[in-house]
Amino acid sequence: MRLISIVNAILVVTALYYLVFERDALFAFAGRGEDQTETAAEAEAGAEDVAQAQGDAIGVVALRSTAREIGSAVQLRGQTKANRQVEVLAETTSTVISEPKRRGTFVEAGDLLCELDPGTRPASLAEATAAELEAKSRVPEAEARLEEAHALVAEAEINLKAARKLSETGFGSETTRISREAAMSSAQAGIKSAEAGLEATQAGIEAASAEVAAAHREMDRLSITAPFRGLLESDTAELGSLMQPGSLCATVIQLDPIKLVGFVPETEVNRVTVGSMASAQLVTGLQVEGRVTFLSRSADETTRTFEVEITVPNPELLIRDGQTANIQIAAEGVKAHLLPQSALTLNNEGRLGVRTVGAGDMVDFRPIQLLRDTAEGVWVGGLPETTDIIVVGQEFVTKGVTVAPTYREASQ
Repeated sequence: MRLISIVNAILVVTALYYLVFERDALFAFAGRGEDQTETAAEAEAGAEDVAQAQGDAIGVVALRSTAREIGSAVQLRGQTKANRQVEVLAETTSTVISEPKRRGTFVEAGDLLCELDPGTRPASLAEATAAELEAKSRVPEAEARLEEAHALVAEAEINLKAARKLSETGFGSETTRISREAAMSSAQAGIKSAEAGLEATQAGIEAASAEVAAAHREMDRLSITAPFRGLLESDTAELGSLMQPGSLCATVIQLDPIKLVGFVPETEVNRVTVGSMASAQLVTGLQVEGRVTFLSRSADETTRTFEVEITVPNPELLIRDGQTANIQIAAEGVKAHLLPQSALTLNNEGRLGVRTVGAGDMVDFRPIQLLRDTAEGVWVGGLPETTDIIVVGQEFVTKGVTVAPTYREASQ
């Protein structure tokens, strides 16, 4: 038994020797030498690849973009608004005697909307006219009295001069001179009385004329007319309705031209000027164009925005009051790059921008300005004329890192 144990030990030691020290020869004897050699070569190549990968730059995809000029329009949302809208009210008390016009009716300036019952107003006008004529008839009489008073003064002045001369030479008495002076004073008082009578007559004429004018105005208030060319937004007052001062006869709106009203943010207000061209698309799909006719100088206290009005022709009345509109106001063109929205990123300070490939294939970060967002991408400003912008892998590199860029066309 001991001999067998010794033989087993010798065999084990021999096997271990060949496995440890003569492994290659053993594998070659077993037919695995070629495979083992290939495996070792592959392992060595893999190690070399790993080492090379660790020393190479990071691969990214970049877009070589060239700036293009775009119309940097100011975009805002607004609504249509009638150019004018007036509630036509009654100015006197009476009943309506005209047939009503229905809403939607087109009216011209001066067209009759509501006619009121004149009542006793024609009689009042006739009475005022007669009083005016009577007052005017008194004028010749008052003027004749004034002329007569002037003649009496002239006569009294002559008599007074004669009496004074006779009194100075001793041929006339003092009593005569005094009586002539009294006559002179009486004649002058007569002039003042005649002048007062003439002034009273003229005042009567003015009062009568004022009554006639008031009667005419009252008659004119019986016919309520359209103040401008437009459409009736409401029915006119019904036949037989009692109208009082302030009662509504009709509402008239003017839709040609029509206004587009929007609010410009304070960051964009300096880019909008009165007279600038503007376009808009209504919710119905209708495209319209006009010009800026008003820009507020005072901001809304709540939204800090400025009201802007654009006047648009509307001859066919296709645009209605109160429709929503997307407005674009033309502004000075700027150079911009069209980029995919995914290319935008943030730096450590939280600024929005893009990462670019600079000199020596080193990454740089450039802040941008968003100008317009479209279905094709975003238009941005603040970049050089030609820029290599990283569009894939920008989130995995930082400023100063060397990259191995692969370029693609702008349309890809």
